[in-house]
Amino acid sequence: MARDFYEVLGVPRSASDKEVRQAFRKLARKYHPDVNPGDAQAETRFKEINRAYEVLSDAGKRKKYDRYGERWEQAEAFDQARRAGGAGGAFTQTFDLGDLFGRGRGGPFEGVFEAFTGRRGPMRGQNVEFAAEITLEEAFQGTTRLIEMQSQEACATCGGSGQIAGAVCHVCQGAGALVRPKRIEVKIPAGVQDGARVRVAGEGRAGLGGPRGDLYVVVRVRPHSRFERRGADLITEAGVPLEDAVLGGEVEVRMLSGKHVALKLPPLTQNGRVFRLSGLGMPKLSTEATRRGEEAKGKGKARGDLLVRVRVVLPESLTDRERELFERLREERRKGKAEAA
Repeated sequence: MARDFYEVLGVPRSASDKEVRQAFRKLARKYHPDVNPGDAQAETRFKEINRAYEVLSDAGKRKKYDRYGERWEQAEAFDQARRAGGAGGAFTQTFDLGDLFGRGRGGPFEGVFEAFTGRRGPMRGQNVEFAAEITLEEAFQGTTRLIEMQSQEACATCGGSGQIAGAVCHVCQGAGALVRPKRIEVKIPAGVQDGARVRVAGEGRAGLGGPRGDLYVVVRVRPHSRFERRGADLITEAGVPLEDAVLGGEVEVRMLSGKHVALKLPPLTQNGRVFRLSGLGMPKLSTEATRRGEEAKGKGKARGDLLVRVRVVLPESLTDRERELFERLREERRKGKAEAA
């Protein structure tokens, strides 16, 4: 899918002609082949920049691009054909964009469709992608994101024909379609991985007489301050007092859900030792379920593990009594080593 021309130049859709021109000059100087000899990527980028500026610097072309996106050229061909027919008097049929491109039934301008697309009949719409950043907690529980996009819909006033009683429709200006803002709530399933693409069928760009493309939401999971993720497993640390590490004991471990679980420690637990708590990690989600934006069937309760790494915490201060006990302990251990030798 070709990149949006505004994105190519790095300007908003509301950019003035001056802003478009300034952005083009800045990028052209950076990626010009003379500045990057032998750099194929820079040459490709330069061509892309030129193409975007060619359209956005022309008021007429920019207006069509804003309305039709990547298919602005087909719309321009439509306008030219309609003007030619009206001037010569040889063609007076009322038609819309579907008639122009045949809609797979041999319409009067099906040849124009073939010239621009290289194929016959209806054309499926293109897929679109949006990025969504979520927290690890949201990936654990599942969440939703509201996607705002532009949607092309048939003009309700003229029924998509572009004309009313032989006159150009004043609402859609003869295009037969209107571009309106649209909001789509996308469900991001629990257990989703960083980089996963959640698919929403039929919510992409409209096709020429064919079905719409799909919407893909690319998920980015932000790093967490206390948990590291490895597949469906989670890794965290638990601070353990020195006396509990030596004598054994129990420590509370906070889970990603916010709840706590008790971890029993055997005597002489070494610093850095890892304990595995089964089934307390991330929900397991299949790649296919992620693609569909659904929970994995039959695996709704399957989870990875929680790995707890022990971090022995030494006291920051000692009472006189505690210091005396530690000194006695040191003497006892020295005696034991001497006797063993």
